[in-house]
Amino acid sequence: QVRLVESGGGLVQAGGSLRLSCAASSGTLSSYDVDWFRQFPGKEREFVAGISVGGPTYHADSVKGRFAISRDNAKNTVSLQMNSLKPEDTAVYYCAVARYNSVQARDMLSWGKGTLVTVSS
Repeated sequence: QVRLVESGGGLVQAGGSLRLSCAASSGTLSSYDVDWFRQFPGKEREFVAGISVGGPTYHADSVKGRFAISRDNAKNTVSLQMNSLKPEDTAVYYCAVARYNSVQARDMLSWGKGTLVTVSS
């Protein structure tokens, strides 16, 4: 089983940047598609960005041009670089390993515990 730990969340000003990291404490991330999700209070978890085993990436329309997902297989990590942050980006961010190439939360095989990102106006 892949065990995941997110880090890098915190408080930033609108327009600022933050880099989140998803590390595998067990298992190998390079063997899976890895996705980032976020969850707002009272809302369902929503897809943010994903990266395939072979390298191609995909981003939700809401973050295209601002966020970028990448992986470092030597470090067994996947990162989410977040630029031009907006108050509406405030959420708990989770990484997960995917079943097949799914971007549906219900199809994820394993989740981290999440890291809180707060963007002030």
